[in-house]
Amino acid sequence: SGIGSIMYFDPELVVQNEDLSIADGAIAPWATMNYLQPVLDALAKHYKFSLDQPWKEIPAKVRKAIMYGSGSEEIEFAYQRGHHRAEYSKTFEGVLQWLDRRYKETESESVREFLEAYMNMRPCPTCDGARLKKESLFVRFNNKSISEVTAMSIKQALAFFAAPKLSAQEAEIAKLILKEIRERLNFLADVGLEYLTLDRASGSLSGGEGQRIRLATQIGSSLVGVLYILDEPSIGLHQRDNQRLLATLKRLKELGNTVLVVEHDRETMLEADHLIDMGPGAGIHGGYIVSQGTPDDVMRDENSLTGKYLSGQVEIPVPSRRRQLSGRWLTVKGAHENNLRDLTVAIPLGVFTCITGVSGSGKSTLVLDTMYRALSQKLNHSRERAGAYKTLEGVEHLDKVIHVDQSPIGRTPRSNPATYTGLFTHIRELFAQLPEARMRGYGPGRFSFNVKGGRCEACEGDGIIRIEMHFLPDVYVTCEVCGGKRYNRDTLEIQYKGKNIAEVLNMTVLDAVEFLGSVPPIRQKLETLRDVGLDYIHLGQSATTLSGGEAQRIKLAKELARRATGRTFYILDEPTTGLHFDDIKRLLGVLGRLADAGNTIVVIEHNLDVIKTADYLIDLGPEGGDRGGQVVAKGTPEEVAGVKASYTAGFLREALNHRVAA
Repeated sequence: SGIGSIMYFDPELVVQNEDLSIADGAIAPWATMNYLQPVLDALAKHYKFSLDQPWKEIPAKVRKAIMYGSGSEEIEFAYQRGHHRAEYSKTFEGVLQWLDRRYKETESESVREFLEAYMNMRPCPTCDGARLKKESLFVRFNNKSISEVTAMSIKQALAFFAAPKLSAQEAEIAKLILKEIRERLNFLADVGLEYLTLDRASGSLSGGEGQRIRLATQIGSSLVGVLYILDEPSIGLHQRDNQRLLATLKRLKELGNTVLVVEHDRETMLEADHLIDMGPGAGIHGGYIVSQGTPDDVMRDENSLTGKYLSGQVEIPVPSRRRQLSGRWLTVKGAHENNLRDLTVAIPLGVFTCITGVSGSGKSTLVLDTMYRALSQKLNHSRERAGAYKTLEGVEHLDKVIHVDQSPIGRTPRSNPATYTGLFTHIRELFAQLPEARMRGYGPGRFSFNVKGGRCEACEGDGIIRIEMHFLPDVYVTCEVCGGKRYNRDTLEIQYKGKNIAEVLNMTVLDAVEFLGSVPPIRQKLETLRDVGLDYIHLGQSATTLSGGEAQRIKLAKELARRATGRTFYILDEPTTGLHFDDIKRLLGVLGRLADAGNTIVVIEHNLDVIKTADYLIDLGPEGGDRGGQVVAKGTPEEVAGVKASYTAGFLREALNHRVAA
């Protein structure tokens, strides 16, 4: 149907972790289907294997029979029906055929969604992924069909259309069309996307890539008198690509448009014509214009913290001493997912490592798709398929792998920092121990807004009521019964130091440290939230109102509050997204504490303030897309800064020259 691929049930998605046994759920879609247990018992009996042995230890012939069916070989199945035992023989259709049959037969959308998790795409066998029938592919330009042209990267397409071999007549006919094609390709290259192929599925693009494609479209439209608003366009961009993005934004301005950018990137701020610095703090401590004017005006303003960082008056220092490598490594060999070129990469354990490289060089594929998923399979019994690799060595030195991302800590108004960090449990226990609460027989559950008892039943503890608007977005209004307090009147009568549970939840972390600081477990969790720079958020603030950077720091605070084993592998993907210089300074302090406790920190990052403070760097490249996927440089920041083949090195040398001892 013109998609170029067909969906099929992939054995690698059905059995994603070969270290698991069938009893532990190796066959992922059957893991929770207890009614299939007699089938599994019959298979184990017939083929003489144990359901408790790891999948990879089951003989290959048996694994094939389980996956693809027993052919004409009959297996005796026994089902218990009441007091009667029905025994009969039949052939086993195989897990893949069973999934295929269920998918075709079901009319339930949720069942189809469940089954699609085990499906993959492969090129259509008829058109071989070209999307068109052969008659259309016979039409060729410069000996290439349309599908061969769209399979090119933007960089390759630019070279292809730069000087096509055409007769004088053909050149005249194609003149305007080629001009349009070249312009559009140049716009995409200017915003740093030359590594993308023209037929790349839009669903596989990152947020930053999608934003830049839309930006290239706007430049191509050549509109005048438009106000363009961009929210952190530098996300995911290497410094080399950032310079091209800035040139693009200036071009929009020169056409006669206004460009308004929300940004934390130093280079972008210095290139702006006018800066507006908001603050002075965050949350309830912010909301004012601290300074505005040219970058020089803001840098001279003593009230502006941003200005002080821009001028170098305040900065994130380069450590005077870096952590010594322990000699223990996590090594992935033969990684070849997407554009990785049979890579062997060793990450030192117990220190802070940064993975760098231009956009599209393979950083996320290596760290998130391959290493994180492979570690999750081995340490967390994850069923998620890892990127292709040969071996992973050094796992025995670790006991846990955690990906601290910027996804929300919850998707409902009930999720909040207090519930996520476990702080709310201690607060409820504190209220339940008060004399008045004990006299009334109130337990900790009375002070929860998630269960019946103490909550307001009109809004079911949400504090707000959702009004469905059918064809319009839902509207939320404050509950009239509790006034947004979430609790009923009886619960709110219990007070600690003159404040009820709703008033405590409405406190900021800073106020709560003072108010609840005498309770050790509460104080410890509040101090970790303060340490990550979140002293301004409210304890009961809805998770839906927190930014990605705030959500990530709440997750880090939760990890900091745990008893350290010193054997945890933390992965962060661009943690500086949405963070000011001062927030980055605090974040680095937190990551440093985790590394000092013996844990391993691996950060994918473009921010030079983070890169220069790392203990070890691995730089991928040299370019993006099919010209990336190789290790260009590795070692300490000072060692990498001396590698001429690395784009990161040039920018890093400059950052290290501003060395200030910690």
